[in-house]
Amino acid sequence: MGSAVTHAPATEVPTTDPEPRHGPVKSPRPAALKRRGRRENLAGYLFMSPWIAGFLLLTAGPMVASLYFAFTDYNLFDAPRWIGLDNFSEMFSDPRWRHSVQVTLWYVVVGTPIKLAAALGVALLLAQKRRGQAFYRAAFYAPSLIGASVSVAIVWKAIFSDDAVVDRTQKLFGVDVGGWTGDPDLIIYSLVALTVWQFGAPMVIFLAGLKQVPRELYEAADVDGAGRFRQFWSITLPMISPVLFFNVLLETIHSFQIFSSAYIVGGGAGGNACGPADGSMVYTCYLYVQGFENSRMGLASAMAWMLLVAVALVTAVLFWSQKRWVHYEEGGR
Repeated sequence: MGSAVTHAPATEVPTTDPEPRHGPVKSPRPAALKRRGRRENLAGYLFMSPWIAGFLLLTAGPMVASLYFAFTDYNLFDAPRWIGLDNFSEMFSDPRWRHSVQVTLWYVVVGTPIKLAAALGVALLLAQKRRGQAFYRAAFYAPSLIGASVSVAIVWKAIFSDDAVVDRTQKLFGVDVGGWTGDPDLIIYSLVALTVWQFGAPMVIFLAGLKQVPRELYEAADVDGAGRFRQFWSITLPMISPVLFFNVLLETIHSFQIFSSAYIVGGGAGGNACGPADGSMVYTCYLYVQGFENSRMGLASAMAWMLLVAVALVTAVLFWSQKRWVHYEEGGR
């Protein structure tokens, strides 16, 4: 009988990878990492250098210079002379300055709400699906692109002049008040009409906010018997309140900065640069008159910084008030 063949148990071959021929890979040294970080930072600062140079030369530098000029007597031709707070005391005692503040506040308080109301109303109409929706959106948005141009302001002045389109239309309804641009009491209304006509930008923002409101909320409100106004007041406004706050903040700041349309509609350079009897003399228009027509650059710098402080205070008040009426997601305010 043949003898049984026995096999020795197979030994496992180690599966570990052999070490590299040149030894284990070493991690970079800290000095090499620092050099690499410096090179990357240098490349980043190199790409940022045009913006940094523009910010320092065109924004920060002029701001610091105007802050210094605000305390000096400077007329663009002679060296500035330090006078302390005289520019501010003269500014507060100037009746034309106080009048410009009143006109600007009236323009902000009246023009901004009407513009936002028109933007929200049109956005509510465009949020509904209808034929030609893209065309209507573009048509309503177009004025906000060209409304701030000088050419539009010139055309607007012509429309509201004596015996022009608006004047003739008024006469058809028995209203004979003449052109608005020649009346000190009516010219400011032409500026309000111009800013309301440019409601396209806030309209687009409102439209984006309305698209984010869940349809389930309106369906539940319909089941509960809520009407259109109740749904708008209890659902739409709270849900788009962050967007509403953004538009209120942005449009308020823009209203304080109005200049080109008021200057051109008011008459431009000359004796009535800010409108007949200063009817359209908004704050920036009077600032321009003092700085460039009267060569009172020191006083104009003081007025500019006062405007900055006023806008900052209004912005702070708006941010403080949002805690009471702006509703964010997850119940936050």
